[in-house]
Amino acid sequence: MSSSARRSSEDNADAEDDFTRTVKEVDKLFGDYEKSENSPAVANSGTSGILAKSLLSVQHKNLNPQYEMKRMFGSKVVADQQNKRRNNRGAPRILKSTYLVNPKDNWPPVGKSGIYMNLVQAPEQPLGGSGAKTVEKNAAVESMDSDNIIKIINQHPYHVDSLIQLSELCKMSEDHAMASELIDHALFALESSFHTMFSLTQGNCRLDYRRQENRALFVTLFKHSQYLESRACSRTALEVAKLILTFDPVSDPLAIILIVDYYAIRAKQYEWLVQLYDEWEATNNLSQLPNMAYSYALALFHLKRTDAADRALQYALLMFPAVLRMLLDELSIQPDPRVIAHSYFGPATYDKATVALQQLTSMYVCRSKLVWRDAEILPWLERNVTAVLDRVDAKDEIVAEYTAKRNQRYMNPPRAILRHIVLSDFKEKVPLAQFIKKETEPVLMYDPLPPLDSINIYTRPAISPTTRTMINASPFSMFFQSLLPSFSLQQPGGAGVGQQLQQRNREAGEGPANAAVAAAAAAVAGAGAAAAAGDGAIAGLQAYTNSLNSIVDAMRDFLSDIRVLERPNDADVDDDDGSEDEDEQNNYLT
Repeated sequence: MSSSARRSSEDNADAEDDFTRTVKEVDKLFGDYEKSENSPAVANSGTSGILAKSLLSVQHKNLNPQYEMKRMFGSKVVADQQNKRRNNRGAPRILKSTYLVNPKDNWPPVGKSGIYMNLVQAPEQPLGGSGAKTVEKNAAVESMDSDNIIKIINQHPYHVDSLIQLSELCKMSEDHAMASELIDHALFALESSFHTMFSLTQGNCRLDYRRQENRALFVTLFKHSQYLESRACSRTALEVAKLILTFDPVSDPLAIILIVDYYAIRAKQYEWLVQLYDEWEATNNLSQLPNMAYSYALALFHLKRTDAADRALQYALLMFPAVLRMLLDELSIQPDPRVIAHSYFGPATYDKATVALQQLTSMYVCRSKLVWRDAEILPWLERNVTAVLDRVDAKDEIVAEYTAKRNQRYMNPPRAILRHIVLSDFKEKVPLAQFIKKETEPVLMYDPLPPLDSINIYTRPAISPTTRTMINASPFSMFFQSLLPSFSLQQPGGAGVGQQLQQRNREAGEGPANAAVAAAAAAVAGAGAAAAAGDGAIAGLQAYTNSLNSIVDAMRDFLSDIRVLERPNDADVDDDDGSEDEDEQNNYLT
């Protein structure tokens, strides 16, 4: 009995030694969890305090839009809708569930998607980082060859970059349901490849945006949050935005700080927004961003902190006066006669501002006008506008100080803000062209404006002269130039290009998907030819307008053909698989 006990004790000791060695190996990658529990996630002194874990940590249930929809409409309504869709499609297919996306029954299985995630030890940082490496055929996508893209989609329904690009076209054609579903496809594939130690809720996992293969997750989550907000799932959108921010809270490569306040106000998370502003202001200068200055005041107002809200709003009006007139115009509200007559809030205030500040102002007003429609807010706003005008007329010295700051700080926008504008829905209303016209590469929606110090495992092919010419062309011709390199409006008889492609596809038997692309290209090319033969710009505009329906119908057929394509899953899903130097000039984000 004692011999057996000794052997059992020795076995337990060996097991404990193995466990201890495993823990030590993990500690080498991530550091001692107990020691860093109450420490900032970013340990160097320059960014101390930038990330409070409690601020950016999320709960799994809040990442799923179904939870918020059940809270708004009731569990029975949501369940009935799901059962109705399932009955219409026949027997359901069981797909692996994820935290971010609810896959539909008709989605093909992910299988061996070729996407996987590795742990990366950052050599010069005290905390371990993580990186995602995607083994995809991105070289084929970036080659701008339509045959390659069609072959990739037919063989790999979850090719992320192609899904993002096609989603953008659906949004251009106002098919937002299909655009959102394509993003969900991409996100489903990405989440299915997460490493078992990659936590969505802890707020301590990092992704380096400089690494080319990591950016798809950033971009997909950004677009996912936009579609969640459009479905009134503001709390879920806020949690997704916080998740993006945890990946790189120091650089914030997609300038999530410009949108997280809007999500917080829409989700009525006022206390969280006030805490974020108070804790990050010292290191991030949040008061220098119009959206944060006004949203902070609005959050305080909703929390009934009247005195603090008045001070915050008067600061925002003094520092960013151009917001007021734009906001009132968007809300179709007639300003007070004193406001109309006063130069401090006049149109010249916006016109004299730097283009970088105009970007921030326009983007905030276009995005956040909805949160100012509350009838209780307008009297509060009017009262504080009057107080600000009194200070301006009294020549308060703070007015001149803020004017000097506006003229000095907002000269060249950081590259992160330009990416944010490209990915947002307000590109037409926000000044952008002059900052990207010097780009030597086309702006790709799945990787807009890569970091200047990008870490690439593959390089983009050189741009042909024809492609450079198309950069300044219409959005439709730009898209089809990216899909069909032989498509050109400059060719004589441009409509013949699409006809030749259709004929080639019929002979090769490449199916309806490629034919749909060719048909759409033919419509655009025909419009271009009509524009060239017409009476200038008017004829060209009319030609493009007449061809829009053909383009949309052709591309919708193309997308529908992709979506229903199902291939047998030849490989079993492995459980393990499922488990800058940026532009630093006047970087007012930091």
